[in-house]
Amino acid sequence: MGRAGASKNHDDGPERKCIATGETQPKQGLIRFVMGPESQVVPDVFGKLPGRGVYVTASREALDLAVKKKLFARGFKAPVTLPDSLADEVERQTLRRLVDLLSLARKSGQAVGGYEKVKDWLGKEHATVLIQASDGSGRGKSKLSTPHRGSFIGCLTADELGMAFGRQTMIHAALASGGLSKRVVDEAQRLQGLREMVGGSGRTEG
Repeated sequence: MGRAGASKNHDDGPERKCIATGETQPKQGLIRFVMGPESQVVPDVFGKLPGRGVYVTASREALDLAVKKKLFARGFKAPVTLPDSLADEVERQTLRRLVDLLSLARKSGQAVGGYEKVKDWLGKEHATVLIQASDGSGRGKSKLSTPHRGSFIGCLTADELGMAFGRQTMIHAALASGGLSKRVVDEAQRLQGLREMVGGSGRTEG
């Protein structure tokens, strides 16, 4: 099993080597970086920026190690400049990406929010992913269970989950199966990894 309960197998797509850990793994567990026109290291969370990329495992520990040991310069084989807090910037971009994907799922009818709607989807076995805010009431969250053979996401706060659903806050949400569900789970696993070193209590299981 990989980090956060995700299965690691060769069906996860192209693999890349992390410059910090030296391990080779599927790209969705890594953050891609490119070198900007002024030799600055730029996070490429979407994986679409032009140029040669280097990869770091999506965790605070790996990013901090890459910065501390100047591994980006080695990876790019050139002097580089780094932002003041690279890990924080990567986390912000990953969070924005996850919120955007959840919002897209909601608008396409693949996601619902709110206790009663989520309970209904779970009861009808329509949901494949359960999402609950990390700062929600433990008692309230315990009333809903992760779908059998499904996934659980718990790395978002109520405010962040609310952003995806056009609400001020949101505690419970669910995703149906479909093209977006895997992308949401993959992105949530990356965000969880980036938050593990800063006291994040949520978890993500795939």
